[in-house]
Amino acid sequence: MQADRKKPKTIDEYIAAAPKDVRGVLAKIRTTVRRAAPDAEETIQYQMPTFTLQGALVHFAAHTSHIGFYPTASGIEKFQKELSRVKFRVGENVERAAAKKRR
Repeated sequence: MQADRKKPKTIDEYIAAAPKDVRGVLAKIRTTVRRAAPDAEETIQYQMPTFTLQGALVHFAAHTSHIGFYPTASGIEKFQKELSRVKFRVGENVERAAAKKRR
C-alpha cells in the first residue's frame, strides 16, 4: 500500500485501495478467514486488515512484491514444524550469500 494514500478504516477500503492485481487474493484471504471464524470482527490494526475475536486472530497486508499473512505469535508457535521449511530457506540463502562473498 502506498504511504501517501488515505489510511483505510475498513477492510473494504483497504482492498479497494490495493493494486488491481492483488485485490482478488486479498478478498480470498478475507473469505477464507471469515469461513474459519464466522464470529470474528473485521477491523484495521497497524494499518492492516485484522480479524479479532476476543483479541487479534490474524492480520494480512499487501506489500510491494508480496502479501503477508500474520497469524500472531501463538499461531506461528503452534505450526512451528510446518514453518520449519522457512528456516531451511533462511539457511540456504545465508549459505548462498556466503558462497558469493568467497568468490
